[in-house]
Amino acid sequence: MKQLLRTNDPTVIAFATALLQGEGIAAFEMDVNMSVLEGSIGILPRRLMVADRDFDRAVRTLRDNDIETDG
Repeated sequence: MKQLLRTNDPTVIAFATALLQGEGIAAFEMDVNMSVLEGSIGILPRRLMVADRDFDRAVRTLRDNDIETDG
């Protein structure tokens, strides 16, 4: 798996996940439960991961929709 993006904004994660699902790309959100450790104030970023084989297509999908990626 490769990291597609990292953000503190849950709306970006939700939008990116919806776009990827629409393209048939499975995405996995990591660090969701870190809010328990931080007190739910949103300072720790969440990561969106995709399979290696889907990474390039996922990057194109997000960039076409003006979402910055780590790739």
